[in-house]
Amino acid sequence: MAGHSDNDMGLPAFEKPVKVAIVIAAYYTAISQAQLASARAVLERAGVAHETIEVAGSLEVPTAIGIANRLSNFDGFVALGCVIRGRTSHYDVVVEQSAHGLMLLGLQGLCIGNGIITVENMEQAEERADAARLDTAGGAAGAALHLIALTRRFGQPKGGIGFKPRTETIEIAGQTDGSTTA
Repeated sequence: MAGHSDNDMGLPAFEKPVKVAIVIAAYYTAISQAQLASARAVLERAGVAHETIEVAGSLEVPTAIGIANRLSNFDGFVALGCVIRGRTSHYDVVVEQSAHGLMLLGLQGLCIGNGIITVENMEQAEERADAARLDTAGGAAGAALHLIALTRRFGQPKGGIGFKPRTETIEIAGQTDGSTTA
């Protein structure tokens, strides 16, 4: 989870435009509004376009990110939400499964900053959502941007071994009486 480090890496700079989806579980309204403001501020400071996708709870965040990744053109995602421990084991299920879902998406190559806060009580939630104190959401936005920068750094076409990237000219096999390119 981002946002708990004294190591301020700063924000990366991008040569080409970046588009990020903030996927937020709006279960605790005051907490989610503070998280959203913080994440938006970081993305705007970096000059990054963003869109907000609201879901019911933290368990739905990975699913919404998967859908948005398949059906849209986002470069990265900021996962936000708040899970407060209650009197049942539901807390453990939500915490473990939402983190696991985000990790699986990340291992598939999605650039996700995880800002879902998991706490014992509302006081801890308010502290982690406060941009002036721990700023977990701002840290998650920064983490997503750094992963996007890393992907762009290593995402260049590879050469020398294996298949070469397609060129702009497509050669057509067969008779040479006409044009051999499309």
